[in-house]
This record gives sequence, structure tokens and C-alpha cells, in this order.
Amino acid sequence: MSMLFAETLKKIRTEKGLTQRELAERLYVTRTSVNRWENGTRLPDAAMILKLSEALGVDIYVLFNAAAESDCRPNVIMLDDNKIILNGGLPILEAVMPNATITGFTKPMDAIEYAKANRVSLAFLDIEMGNISGLDVCRGLLSIYPRTNVIFLTAYPSYAIDAWETGASGFMIKPITSGDVRNQLEKLRYPFSPGGIDA
Repeated sequence: MSMLFAETLKKIRTEKGLTQRELAERLYVTRTSVNRWENGTRLPDAAMILKLSEALGVDIYVLFNAAAESDCRPNVIMLDDNKIILNGGLPILEAVMPNATITGFTKPMDAIEYAKANRVSLAFLDIEMGNISGLDVCRGLLSIYPRTNVIFLTAYPSYAIDAWETGASGFMIKPITSGDVRNQLEKLRYPFSPGGIDA
């Protein structure tokens, strides 16, 4: 149940003097959607939270923070500029972590922006991605949320020393397998439960 977000949204909406239907019309969604957000049975995605902040005239971080505290599913991301590797890895992560919200990215800045809006519990990062290194992305993620676990993915074992110096939790050689992922989950710096609550 997403009660903190639900209570926050309902409080702001009523303070603005809007009905659920009026808010729904501003967002181009059904009143049922707004009702589900306010009774805690659904949590809107990051794009809809942005629209909500604009429609209600409220700082987006008020809603994002409430959503982060409400979401009982851990956010796990995979960043790799090779679409084939990404498309092959995401199903493996979903199979190993069925209770997590798994999101894939091919562009480093998209992953960083996602992390600003969603508390990331675990990030699988490619190291070589053109102009921006996965090592730099790691530092960026940890500056946003220091308890983000980072596992580097690479075809080059020589990066291992540089990877450890970033404060990462692990290091995997591509291609990833479900066994490798399970092994890494047992070694996380900041373990999280299957329900997504940080230990």
C-alpha cells in the first residue's frame, strides 16, 4: 500500500480546492486513476508525478519523496549502451528479482535523471559507454542516494581495480547469468528485502 503518497496527494488536492474529477481532467486520466492513487492501491510513474506537480502547483520533490517512501518495490536499473546486451539482461534480472521494478537504459544521463526521481536500490552499470564511463555514472548515482548498490558489467576484467575504488558492491563479466546475479545479491553493501525495504 502506498499510503504516504496517497495521503500527501489527497491533502494537496483538497487544499487546492479540487475534486478528484477536476484533477483527473487536468491530467487527462480517469477519476478512477486519481482515486486509486489516493486510496493507496496504485502509485503513478515518474512522468505522471511530474504532471501531478504541474497540475497542483507543488514542488515535484514533495511528491517524489512521498512516492519513494511509499513504494514497497525496490527500483533496479540496468545501463548498457548495447541494446542487445540490455535486452538480454533485463529478463534475467526480472526472473531473479520478480518483486523489483526493473528499468533499462542505453543513455547514462537518462539513468541519472531516473535516479533523481526514483530511489534506486541496485544499479547494474556497463563501464565503457562512449564519452561517459560507468565509473562516472556510479559516482553520480551514489551522490544522489549513497545506499545505491552498484554492480559493474564489463567484458574487460582489467577494469576491476578501478571499479572497486568507486565503492561499488560487485563486478560481473558479460554476459550475465541468473547464477551470477544471485551470487552478487548475496554480497550487496546495502541489502534490501524482496519487498524493497532497505535493511
